[in-house]
Amino acid sequence: MITILAVGEAAAELAAFGSGHPSIEVVTASDAEDALDRLARNRRIDAVLILSKSNAAAAARLLRDEDPGGPPLFAPGPAPGAQQIDAATPEQMLLDVVGRLSKEG
Repeated sequence: MITILAVGEAAAELAAFGSGHPSIEVVTASDAEDALDRLARNRRIDAVLILSKSNAAAAARLLRDEDPGGPPLFAPGPAPGAQQIDAATPEQMLLDVVGRLSKEG
């Protein structure tokens, strides 16, 4: 099971998509502050997927500053400390992250 913390407005929709895949669990957060709270309470999170391109840099910076040893970050577009995802939809971004994590493991 791969657990992804999806951060942003589209996170709830992504959780529904993830529930259709038995090897993926999607935990949601509305913003970076909420993500920090989720990370503090759930150490099983394998990666953080920031969904908002416009807020990606600020969210990644906050997450890395507050939790430098946290799981890898992924974002659409350049963001400090995050791997860039070039997929067009949140669903494609999720599958890209899962694919990258599967290759690493």
